[in-house]
Amino acid sequence: MSLSRKIVLSVAGNKLVSGFIKKYGMKMGAARFVAGETLKEAIDQVRLLNKDGLVVTLDHLGEFVFEESEALASTQACLDVLDAIHESGVTSNLSLKMTSLGLDLSKEMCLKHMRMILDKAREYDNFVRIDMEDYAHIDVTMEIFDELKREYGKHVGLVIQAYLFRTVEDMKRLESEYEHCNLRLVKGAYMESPSVAFPNKADVDQNYLKIIDMHLLSGHFSAVATHDDMVIQHTKEFVKQHNISHDQFEFQMLYGVRPETQRALVKEGYAMRVYVPYGNDWYGYFSRRIAERPANAFFILKNMFRK
Repeated sequence: MSLSRKIVLSVAGNKLVSGFIKKYGMKMGAARFVAGETLKEAIDQVRLLNKDGLVVTLDHLGEFVFEESEALASTQACLDVLDAIHESGVTSNLSLKMTSLGLDLSKEMCLKHMRMILDKAREYDNFVRIDMEDYAHIDVTMEIFDELKREYGKHVGLVIQAYLFRTVEDMKRLESEYEHCNLRLVKGAYMESPSVAFPNKADVDQNYLKIIDMHLLSGHFSAVATHDDMVIQHTKEFVKQHNISHDQFEFQMLYGVRPETQRALVKEGYAMRVYVPYGNDWYGYFSRRIAERPANAFFILKNMFRK
């Protein structure tokens, strides 16, 4: 972890700072990265993105669940998202973290909640993306995904992280076992032991390109989640070289990050999906966006002192 990232996350953990940002942050600039605190605000933003040709995945923010009632509330929020997408007619799917659905409380509870969500997604012919979390959750996440994949088929997909040693073998298994294996390919954002993950950025970057190529060639749908021009260009050249149809993959970026590039890709004829988070529990997500790119802090400071 870089020094600047450590400093930002340390400051973000300060009670005085967090209290101030939580009170005024949305007005000062958090709204650049978070689509609002309410579902209605989020749907309004999705509608605007759709008008520019962008498709969306919505995520109700929430990370720490300690009670079954909290897990059920998070589950209901996901159901509400699917209802709102269907009723509004916007083009969006749903992304979620299974820890918010009670995974740390019990596997059975999480499975029950996931089935409630996927029943509705299948009813609406929509799609749910399961986020991959830290290494400690990978095995149970894979177990649950396998069970749900057999039941819900094309309506559920997974995130795969390039920085893990095991990733290529995991992908080979998934690609061979399932007819529809829609994977979101990312580099990975958690701090992991060098015994399970590549410690050097150059190795992660190399493995990321490797798994993009691998999944594109598999014939399954690939979601290439990146803001990196090099990765974007590599993907463009690879699909052209191998005559891979544009409907077999999409680029994905975060809401508020490189919006001009997002729209430029749409104009070039590529599918571009925007990850749109919303909800009251936005502070942790917002802090990580600042930590990833400390230049974003200047954007916030500018808004703080704007007359």
